[in-house]
Amino acid sequence: MNIHEYQAKQILKRYGLPIPNEKVFDQKTLSLDEIRSLGKAPLAVKAQIHAGGRGKAGGVKIVDTPEAAYGAAQKMLGTTLATYQTAGVAKPIDCVLIHFAKKIEKELYLAVALDRERELPCVIFSDAGGMEIEEVAQKSPEKILKCHFDPDGKRDIAFFELFLSKNASRLGPLSSRKSELADFMAKIAQIFVDLDVSILEINPLAILQDQTFKVIDAKINFDDNGLFRHPEIAALHDPRQEDSREVEAKQFDLSYVGLEGNIGCMVNGAGLAMATMDIIKHEGGEPANFLDVGGGAAKERVTAAFKIILKDPRVKAILVNIFGGIMRCDIIAEGILAAVQGMDLKVPLVVRLEGTNVKEGKEILANSKLKIISADSFSDGAQKVAAAVR
Repeated sequence: MNIHEYQAKQILKRYGLPIPNEKVFDQKTLSLDEIRSLGKAPLAVKAQIHAGGRGKAGGVKIVDTPEAAYGAAQKMLGTTLATYQTAGVAKPIDCVLIHFAKKIEKELYLAVALDRERELPCVIFSDAGGMEIEEVAQKSPEKILKCHFDPDGKRDIAFFELFLSKNASRLGPLSSRKSELADFMAKIAQIFVDLDVSILEINPLAILQDQTFKVIDAKINFDDNGLFRHPEIAALHDPRQEDSREVEAKQFDLSYVGLEGNIGCMVNGAGLAMATMDIIKHEGGEPANFLDVGGGAAKERVTAAFKIILKDPRVKAILVNIFGGIMRCDIIAEGILAAVQGMDLKVPLVVRLEGTNVKEGKEILANSKLKIISADSFSDGAQKVAAAVR
């Protein structure tokens, strides 16, 4: 589960991390007097959506007066914003965060995430924070420091200070402030463990002209499986920030994630779904979604899956890749026909069936009057759907 920047910063503040003096406003609470109470300009006006890349997309404005901040907030509120992280779906701006934008001398990057290869959480630090951190990671990996820790073991200030001491040559001038940095590391590691976090990212952690630290931007994602332990975190959920297709999919117990391609995928089983997307890419296509209909591809679920896929205007063809194990292929075929017959399907549909009663299932599809492209194998299905798009 994701939360907004202002919510993440309030959590960091409770654990002792320094955040700017800031206020959050929606259309009803936006007040020039309240903005003025934040102090002198310049001020940062930041759209609150569940995505990064807001600055490059126009969702962050630095202005010189409270009046200009008020005007910028008015223009943002009630609109939508799409960034490179929103997969082409614009998210609603229901609130904005405004804070004093002191001049930054140095931008740092600090995060904690799970390293699945090492099976341990890992604190990540770089002295090259800011909007280009992804490029830094790719082109200058030596600027990224990683410190793994045992969630049940030692993760105090001394632990991280020792790590930073061993990497003093890579810290440069920041080595003189390793105690402060170790304190921040210990705190975010504690948050990670305490709140069942999946990723916590501070970018930038700024050093201001007066040499104080401030958390300028922050992002926290939580493990959904741990939310039952944290009702106060679950209460921060904002359904308006979710893809409406994903919300609808949950109602039918479907696993759906929207992507940026033009080939819709309907598959049963998460592993098969991942492999289907891989082979579509291998054949030169681009998957438009991950969609797992589960073990029982009943008519209602298949119909719902088709409708969700077709809500994406970029979809130019659909590949149905079903393995009939518990559910027989002939039953699956009947479900596909029943779903498609009740829809105005205008894009090519490729169907690959395998498993129990596959012969009967293929005959049902072949005998129908619908324009369904039958595939004989995994790769054949990917080749045919990619060709249909081309």
